[in-house]
Amino acid sequence: MQTEKEIILCRHFEEFIPLSESLRKELLDRIECKEFRKGELIHESHKICTTSYFIEKGLVRSFFLKDGKEITEFFCCENEWVNSPKSFMQRKVDIYAIDAIEDTKVFCLDIKDLGYLFDHFPEMERYARLSMGTILGHLLERITILRFTTAKEKYEHFCEVYKDVYHRIPLGMMASYLGIAQETLSRIRK
Repeated sequence: MQTEKEIILCRHFEEFIPLSESLRKELLDRIECKEFRKGELIHESHKICTTSYFIEKGLVRSFFLKDGKEITEFFCCENEWVNSPKSFMQRKVDIYAIDAIEDTKVFCLDIKDLGYLFDHFPEMERYARLSMGTILGHLLERITILRFTTAKEKYEHFCEVYKDVYHRIPLGMMASYLGIAQETLSRIRK
């Protein structure tokens, strides 16, 4: 009988690639479970991000500090991976931190283990390409929305993209993500 961890993770990977028994075993052997309390840092800025987190339950955000103010970059929730992408891929320190917006349960995969899976299972390359394509599309769309839309259109787009979780995101974080003042966001929402 499969455990909850096996079911959740395998279902996610099988959305992109067939999962052989050998890949399934290696993947599950390398994953660790971890829990973070609301407000707890998952990844600290100015450190190299060496772990990617698959969210089983909860909500997190990536942010950086500018002039002492938190600027929210993106949100991730159930059935999504989160890390500090530039730091994780280039193995360099960057400015981003990740924190839990609510109590969050994750599956952790270390960069070394991910490298092993890429080296020994060619289908993992396909998984990475397909899953990263989705993320790249989202980022390009976000850039366009931020540059060429009104505050109201930004908010409407946000509600569409994050339709399952926007009601769980604090107003200040939402305003920061949208690049608008919290007062403006409050007016738009009315």
